[in-house]
Amino acid sequence: MTDLFQSPSRKTNTLPLAVRMRPIALAEVIGQTHILGEGKLLTRSIQSDKVSSLVFYGPPGTGKTTLATVISNETKSHFEPLNAAASNVAELRKAIDKAKRNLAVDGRKTILFVDEIHRFNKAQQDVLMPDVEQGNPILIGATTHNPFFSIVAPLLSRSLVFELKSLTSEEIQSILRRALQDKTRGLGNIPVRMEEAALEFLAKIADGDARRALNALELGALTTPKKEGVVPFTQKIAEESIQKKAVVYDADEDQHYDTISAFIKSMRGSDPDAALYYLAKMLYAGEDTRFIARRIVICAAEDVGNADPQALVLANAALQVSEFVGMPEARIPLAQATVYVACAPKSNASYLAIEAAMKDVTEGRTLEVPKALKDAHYKGAQSLGHGKGYQYAHDYPGHFVQQEYLAEKRRYYTPTEQGFEKTFKDYLDKIRKI
Repeated sequence: MTDLFQSPSRKTNTLPLAVRMRPIALAEVIGQTHILGEGKLLTRSIQSDKVSSLVFYGPPGTGKTTLATVISNETKSHFEPLNAAASNVAELRKAIDKAKRNLAVDGRKTILFVDEIHRFNKAQQDVLMPDVEQGNPILIGATTHNPFFSIVAPLLSRSLVFELKSLTSEEIQSILRRALQDKTRGLGNIPVRMEEAALEFLAKIADGDARRALNALELGALTTPKKEGVVPFTQKIAEESIQKKAVVYDADEDQHYDTISAFIKSMRGSDPDAALYYLAKMLYAGEDTRFIARRIVICAAEDVGNADPQALVLANAALQVSEFVGMPEARIPLAQATVYVACAPKSNASYLAIEAAMKDVTEGRTLEVPKALKDAHYKGAQSLGHGKGYQYAHDYPGHFVQQEYLAEKRRYYTPTEQGFEKTFKDYLDKIRKI
């Protein structure tokens, strides 16, 4: 198992491309600029060889294992890997004893890398405590789970926690280009004619996972027959290699705007099936879930309005939940909100009302607040007549009293008879007759 984590420079081409292309030095690492770079705490700790125990958490393929091996190389430490899913207390104690022997033999500390550390139970995590506290071995744990919920507090308090984020499409493209050019560890000795569209597709569809993109690149490059002495790596090859087809969807061009427009109009038009299709298309193409959720919230307020006030509550909940859980689970609350908004009774009366009021404020004469409604709490306000004659609505039958709330008679809100809004209409019709 140790051999898998040795420096990639010692590897043969029998290992997967994603393993061979793992950076050896800190300078080779692409991405994670929020924690790596000049002046950043983690970089300073590595360069000064003052690394304490660390926990890396984030999505798959973001470089947790890579960063651990880089730290080992940069600090010239021994590297001892374990996988929490397959290890037990006996193996843990064996690794710790080995770290002590290493320190005694050559004075070098040991990096104990525990992948999927969230799988260790409390007893296993407690075994690490005494020696981690002494600084040898130096623990580096990797997890896709939030460590504040999956790692015991004493161990967490002795570790620095760093969140690794999904790589951007541009960062993955840089990794793929490096793999295509590297003649020692990569595919530089294979004549690959890479279509720009294919490269962009792989980088985007990998969804922030560099390992997935490199695996697809290697599969396509090694299995595609040569034509005229070169491997033609087209978008079709890229789709086959990553087993996902491309959809016509430009993130910032016509397809983006046309699809979101159709999505909103389908909800407004009470067609849940069409709305779900456009939702699925956007999610498949990698659209930002926050962008989609914001459109659902707006549609709930603008097109459903008070015909079903619960639509806005549900849409807002979908916005928060989808951001909290992330993809792929985010598709579920987004779909629920989409269906609810599409099936809810519709009214744009509130939208039309604020548009009319905004037009009056923007273009018309500013109306003064009636004196009875002005703030009368500060000293001297009453001498100005502020609050004089104000009638407190709850003191009257039906919690309503007729008085002037606007300097001129204006009518902006005209409720419909759709859904719950009919309740508003009936109430306003009643009090307006008084």
